[in-house]
Amino acid sequence: MPLVDTRRGRLFCAIHSGPPEAPPAILIHGAGGSHLSFPAQLRRSRSWRAILPDLPGHGGSPGPGRRSMADYALDIVALLDALEIESALIMGHSMGGAIAQQIALDQPWRTLALVLLCTGARLPVNPHLVEGIVAETKTTLAMLSRWMWSRDAPAAAIESTAAIMRATPPAVFQADLQACASHDLRGRLPGINAPTLVLAGQQDRMTPPALSEELAAGIADCQLRILAGAGHMPHLEQPEATAQTIAAWLAGLDL
Repeated sequence: MPLVDTRRGRLFCAIHSGPPEAPPAILIHGAGGSHLSFPAQLRRSRSWRAILPDLPGHGGSPGPGRRSMADYALDIVALLDALEIESALIMGHSMGGAIAQQIALDQPWRTLALVLLCTGARLPVNPHLVEGIVAETKTTLAMLSRWMWSRDAPAAAIESTAAIMRATPPAVFQADLQACASHDLRGRLPGINAPTLVLAGQQDRMTPPALSEELAAGIADCQLRILAGAGHMPHLEQPEATAQTIAAWLAGLDL
């Protein structure tokens, strides 16, 4: 998991080998997260070669966070350049999905396909979260943990995710939430030409399935899957089902 030097700074990046014929895949975590926000089933899939960066200011990546999806998208493109990858399968969860949309629109030639997990063309954020993540960090993180999971979510996954969020500097987390609140690409969705899979959690209270449905309806080459019983973190609540759904969809593409 080396630090990779890019033209926009250093990024901590976990790189997993896979079959040489499998496409490279960039997995982009959500607000306040890190590369560890993805389970082993997605990190070590045989259907893609996973590359998992920590966004600036998160996990092991130095520097401040960014304040817009467009800025984070430039970091991911700079990472692709540093790794000499022309184009990749781009997967993003929540805020990471918004970043993936931005890349697909601004630099479509870098995008083989998209997997958009529990995200939307817009990401409304409760203003109390934006203020509270700095003013009342402990209370706000506890509130987020309650909202992110389904009723039957595994306790170990809840605690590991909470630990990642606690390790994220509150100011970085706040900037992430502000970037989410200002994200709105509804008018640009017809410009996404990459084949796209949108995955939603049926019990997601952070980005309700209606946002995924809106997103899928705006992209021409898109399939929507809703995972029953899952909340905002279906890849951690149902890692096998999530990985199998993505792999089956990917197998039907001519990449």
